[in-house]
Amino acid sequence: MKYLLIISAFLFFSHSLSAQKSDSTLVQVSGVIMTSDSLRAVSFASVGIEGTSRGAYANYDGVFSIVAHKGETLVFQALGFEDAVYKIPTDIKGNRISVVQLMSSSSLFLPETVVFPWPSKEFFKQDFLALDVSNKLEEIADENLAKTYLDGIAEVMVMDGNENADYFLRQQAQAAYYYGQAPPMNIFNVFAWKEFIQAWKRGDFKKKKK
Repeated sequence: MKYLLIISAFLFFSHSLSAQKSDSTLVQVSGVIMTSDSLRAVSFASVGIEGTSRGAYANYDGVFSIVAHKGETLVFQALGFEDAVYKIPTDIKGNRISVVQLMSSSSLFLPETVVFPWPSKEFFKQDFLALDVSNKLEEIADENLAKTYLDGIAEVMVMDGNENADYFLRQQAQAAYYYGQAPPMNIFNVFAWKEFIQAWKRGDFKKKKK
C-alpha cells in the first residue's frame, strides 16, 4: 500500500510538471483589426487558428483576444476583405502579445450581364409592332398629377407623409424618454387642462353643420 501511494504521488507530480511545461507554450494574442487604407476598425472579423477548430470573433471596434500556442498561425477573415495571416513567433518572452492586423479590401468584378424582357428578337419585333403609341396613358398621368387634383386629396387627408413621419418620431422619442418607468398621466398635466379649456371655449367640441 505504501509503495502504491509513492507511485501515485510520483505520477501526479510528473503530470503536473509536464502540464506546466506544455502551458509555457501558450500565449494570449490580443489586438485590433483595421483596414489597410483608412485604418478603420474591421467589425466582427473572425480569427481562427490554422489547422484547428479553435477561433474567436472581433467586436464592433475590431478588438479581439485569443489563446494559442507559440508558432501557430492565425487566419483573419471578414466579408469584403482578403484573408490575412499572422504567425505567432516562437521566441516570445512571456505569455502575452499585442497585434495590430491590417486587412485589404477585396473587389470582385463579375462579367457584364444584359437582361432583355424578350427571349429573342422575333418576340421584340411583335411587341414593338403592337405597341400602343397613343397619348392616353400620358393624359391619365397628367390628370393624376394636376395641382387641383392633388390639392383636393390634401384637403381630405388627415396628415401628409412629413407629418406622419414627424408624429411617429415624436412617439418614439417619448417612449424612449420614459423607458423603464410609467409615463405621467395627462389628467395631472395643468398645460393639458389649459388647452382643453381653451378648446372648449372656442367651441372645438361643438358639432359642425354640414
